[in-house]
Amino acid sequence: MIVITNPIPIANEISTIHSLFENGLELLHVRKSNFSEEDMITFITEIKSDLRKQLVLHSHHQLASAFGINRIHFSESERKKKDKLTLETYKTKGFHLSASVHSIADFNALENAFQYAFLSPVFPSISKTDYSSETDLFKAVKNRTNYATKLIALGGIESKNIKQTLENGFDDAVLLGTIWNSTNPIENFKLCQQIVHPF
Repeated sequence: MIVITNPIPIANEISTIHSLFENGLELLHVRKSNFSEEDMITFITEIKSDLRKQLVLHSHHQLASAFGINRIHFSESERKKKDKLTLETYKTKGFHLSASVHSIADFNALENAFQYAFLSPVFPSISKTDYSSETDLFKAVKNRTNYATKLIALGGIESKNIKQTLENGFDDAVLLGTIWNSTNPIENFKLCQQIVHPF
């Protein structure tokens, strides 16, 4: 299971991140689009060094190697700017790549360079007001032809619906709002984890 950071800094964020890892979090996507390079360096430095290999950078990819991070993520707009050769170069250097898409057609067309991709929003977003998909992504997933890349559900995922995503063709799920918009982030994580584990 994957967690994405809150877009803006929040109280006790680093201690919550450490607690998530202590409770079995596999990967933390660091999505801080407003961070300068200096902000990102400060943020990564606050995370225990032995956990950094489980971080995925959404921006400031040039910092990855210096911090022992070998996972980078491309937003939809960034991905479309990268040619196949650039992606293969990242892979040759030992990076694991992931991407964001918003349609099953875009997912099916992804280069094999991507280990997994987020398809969103599956449900109305918890963290973004009035953000939901115009299409039924559960129906759309039936048209999946790309099995080289893992399909990860993002958007409005919480304990009451996470099982539904896995039963409808998604390989895994991402948590965001149910963690950072909650007074019980760790409990919410553990609850989702218990549901996902049998799959």
